[in-house]
Amino acid sequence: MNISLIEQLTSAGRLDRIFIDGEWVLPAGQGRASIIDPSTEQPVAQIALGSAQDVAAAVEAARRAFATWSVSSPQSRAALLDRVHSLILERAELFAQAISLEMGAAIGFARSTQVPVAAEHIRVARDIVGSYPFLTHRGDTAIAREAIGVCGLITPWNWPLYQITAKVGPALAAGCTVVLKPSELSPLSALLFAEVMHDAGVPAGVFNLVNGEGPEVGAALASHPDVDMISITGSTRAGVLVAQAAAATVKRVAQELGGKSPNVILPDADLARAVPGGVAAAFRNVGQSCSAPTRMIVPRERLAEVERIACEAASALVVGDPRSPQTTHGPVANRAQFNRVQEMIGAGIAEGARLVCGGPGRPQGLERGFYVRPTIFSGVDPQMRIAQEEIFGPVLSIIAYDSVDEAVEIANDTVYGLGAHVQGQDLAAARAVAARIRSGQVHINYPAWNPHAPFGGYKRSGNGREYGLEGLQEYLETKAILGFGQEQPA
Repeated sequence: MNISLIEQLTSAGRLDRIFIDGEWVLPAGQGRASIIDPSTEQPVAQIALGSAQDVAAAVEAARRAFATWSVSSPQSRAALLDRVHSLILERAELFAQAISLEMGAAIGFARSTQVPVAAEHIRVARDIVGSYPFLTHRGDTAIAREAIGVCGLITPWNWPLYQITAKVGPALAAGCTVVLKPSELSPLSALLFAEVMHDAGVPAGVFNLVNGEGPEVGAALASHPDVDMISITGSTRAGVLVAQAAAATVKRVAQELGGKSPNVILPDADLARAVPGGVAAAFRNVGQSCSAPTRMIVPRERLAEVERIACEAASALVVGDPRSPQTTHGPVANRAQFNRVQEMIGAGIAEGARLVCGGPGRPQGLERGFYVRPTIFSGVDPQMRIAQEEIFGPVLSIIAYDSVDEAVEIANDTVYGLGAHVQGQDLAAARAVAARIRSGQVHINYPAWNPHAPFGGYKRSGNGREYGLEGLQEYLETKAILGFGQEQPA
């Protein structure tokens, strides 16, 4: 299936083109990037890279289209999103194969999670826009919520389709036009998404895609004077660079950045449920999630029991060929990430953390590919690098506490504030702890994912919110029209 996917994209002329003004066009430059299969470390294809010149053409097309798309009816925008949603589901297997190939997701995880939750963002945007009050009244003043304009959308490699739909869906629902720059490391699902947009009948210029690298295409988008808003999901370092580039034109910048999320296991928690759930959440997507709860904060008197259960949970994971249905966890997505994870595992050992399971190197029997051993450290001091820095791999730090106040202090003691978890049988106590944690989301006892729940960070985890109603509002400006309701003079 992977070979046929590449053949399909090649024969359709997608790999050497970008999507601007409703057409697949050759980019202005000659730049190319190899797509590496992380399970083999071998290139499987090349894509054409755009340039600042291509960004300018895409922004110009989006600016032209904004004049009509921004005043189109919410119902017509919902109808387009409905077609997009249907096509994603119709092509779900193709998307799953692309995601598995480009960033190493286990095919079962790509099918069950990566693609379905991506489709949900489009569905939610469709549902909200049909009833959203774009015009309200406050006395004789009308409050209008209007599309902000042309939006540059910069998305990462770890949830490639999910992060695209989380931005494109609400942006288009709000009446904005967009220029998307997906990660050049996982571009296949983005190309398939552009095909979906085209086949769904998106008007020319409303959606544009320019593949490229951050220092050129991302920087050109962020600094372009006709781009009204930038939304980026990525590392804190990348978010800072984008904000700096955007500052000169005073555009809105929404950032969903790094995280080091805590999982506070309260003294009354059922460890048989809390600990395996915490390992699963920390290692979901091979730990490559900005909100992964990679700090498990546990009562000191229960530390040995937590370690035993956590190690059992990690040993049940099946790390291997992402194309196998039996695999639960494939490789990490690229060489740079593999090297980063190995470096941080080494740092944990060097700083004196106790290795409970896993460790450096590849799992036994996997001699090539960016495979990582699921690794758990205990005896972790809150100031160690593995407790403070985002690793973005299957590495969990267990940190002991002596009081709930200390647990909350540890939970808040990072520069990040994206996600958090709290486990406990006394819901009043769990809610009280959740209220004290400084993060954009807190999950109590592993609830089901809710695509309507706003998502975003405190502190250096970013600003702005995605998903649901707040995700739509991020792409709107507020206009007050005073005297709107006054009587018509005789």
